[in-house]
Amino acid sequence: MTDYHLEDIYQGGFSSLNPDSGFKGYRIPTYQLGIATDPRTANILQEVSTKLQTGAKQIEVSTIQPDVFESIPNEQLKEVKRLSELTGIDVSLHGIMVEPSGMTQQGFNELAREETERQMLSNVLRSHELSPKGNIPVTFHSSASIPGAEWKKEEGKEATKERIPIINQETGQVALVKTDIRYMPGMNEKELEKGQKKSAEEFIGIRNFTEWSDSIANLVQIKERADRMIRDTEPLVNEIRQKLQSGEVKREDLGPNEKDFLNRYGNAKIELDEIQRHLTASFERAYKYGEEKGNKKQLIQISEEFGKAIRPRVDENGRLRPISLSEQSRAIDQLMGKLDQITPPEVYKPLDDFAIEKTATTFGNVALKAYQKFHETAPIISIENPPAGGGLARAEDLKNLVEMSRKKFVEKAVEGGMPEKEAQTAAEKMLGVTWDVGHINMLRKFGFSEEDIIKESAKIAPLVKHVHLSDNFGFEHTELPMGMGNVPIQKIMEKLGQKGFEAMKVIEAGNWWQHFKTSPFQQSLETFGSPIYGMKMAPYWNQAVTTQGYFSGYGQMLPQINYETMGSGFSNLPAELGGQRQTAGRSRMSGSPME
Repeated sequence: MTDYHLEDIYQGGFSSLNPDSGFKGYRIPTYQLGIATDPRTANILQEVSTKLQTGAKQIEVSTIQPDVFESIPNEQLKEVKRLSELTGIDVSLHGIMVEPSGMTQQGFNELAREETERQMLSNVLRSHELSPKGNIPVTFHSSASIPGAEWKKEEGKEATKERIPIINQETGQVALVKTDIRYMPGMNEKELEKGQKKSAEEFIGIRNFTEWSDSIANLVQIKERADRMIRDTEPLVNEIRQKLQSGEVKREDLGPNEKDFLNRYGNAKIELDEIQRHLTASFERAYKYGEEKGNKKQLIQISEEFGKAIRPRVDENGRLRPISLSEQSRAIDQLMGKLDQITPPEVYKPLDDFAIEKTATTFGNVALKAYQKFHETAPIISIENPPAGGGLARAEDLKNLVEMSRKKFVEKAVEGGMPEKEAQTAAEKMLGVTWDVGHINMLRKFGFSEEDIIKESAKIAPLVKHVHLSDNFGFEHTELPMGMGNVPIQKIMEKLGQKGFEAMKVIEAGNWWQHFKTSPFQQSLETFGSPIYGMKMAPYWNQAVTTQGYFSGYGQMLPQINYETMGSGFSNLPAELGGQRQTAGRSRMSGSPME
């Protein structure tokens, strides 16, 4: 009546075991899927041996906790290498979870960045023990502790940054600016009811402008007081000095009024020098943090003009004499006026922008030192996007970070004598991206759509060297096998293209391990409809009728009770039907209808 035939349960039949079920058109071969070890243990040999039993051809040794990594003896690394040679597996390493930018709880610290760089380099150099082939990917997060911007995405609108962590580049301290409403004098009643909305980015500019203007304006009152003292005292002080120099009078012979004039003149000198020190600090700040705003040429001219203005003069006798306070005051006036007119320097900067530069220094140095030691077999430095919401978590951040890291690699390599073309080729090989599909999916909690997440993957595709596979629902950093959340994995992998196909793809499913106590490898094979055989042909894992997975077959096709009741022949039939299965008490053919 249903036109159903027994043979339909096998591959090729018209049934729910359709070979195109699951991720139609994109199948990942079994040999391209890897699995991560438990990061909580230093016994990596046992972990790798256990993971080999799943059938995985690629295994990632997870050493995200620095103390656990330091507990792994070199002998175990060498044993894993031997095991990989015996079994033919490929090995990668998830490096330690440290903050590569040098940011600490107390703010930025260059010493902390250098210490982290040495720690990461040790991780990379020791990873070379793991593989006989070299070139293994070593993954580090782009950031481990710095906060990221808080995004807001409304349907049909561009995403905006509602809250942005910023850093004072002078002090290294972190603060926060946010999109807010401003109420300013001059607004009418209607305007005040509504207020004026300012973005977080605009508030960064406001803060830089306000602090720069205040730093100049606060000196004006002190300068005016010093100028009054100079005007009141300088003519008489010049006369007194001439008399002292000629020997006409001695200092001890000066009267109270004359001494008072000299003291007031000296105080004016002290205040002018103090103002000049403050302006020097302001000039340094402008030169150091204002280059991006195009201040550099203007500041060079200001510096040269001020240098001429305060240079000692040659008197009529050909001798150098110091400039007078009046001349110093006029030079300071010019300096103050010109500094007040320049574009305020970016002392306050988005933390992500600041962190990219410092982090790129770390990654560029680590990659270069590894290359200098191992050359063509050096481990690959692969930079991973952390969970969305953290610092440097989006595709544009990683793209900028990798490009800057490669630039710093090339600059230092060329300084060391390497030809530029060779350095560029090495940098492109040594530095790339580990794209974690679960981490980028967490953009959903800010209102991003599936299409937005797919676009992120398209942006980063050219730089991908490694892929981490974990599923979630976009809100918490959970790690489930693919297909169990809402990560649009098929479309992501299509956007990653050839780079994604060639990359090692490692299953990270820590939450699955924690709660369900089984390997996520089978579920992943079913999700991707991986071919069962190495020829990459049917049947596929999502057609395996004897398994009881979530993504394949009918579940338990032949329950154990069937065998217990019917057997494979007739021996387990009840004795009343000619079999050998005995019943206790009454016959199976007696009793009530329910029985």
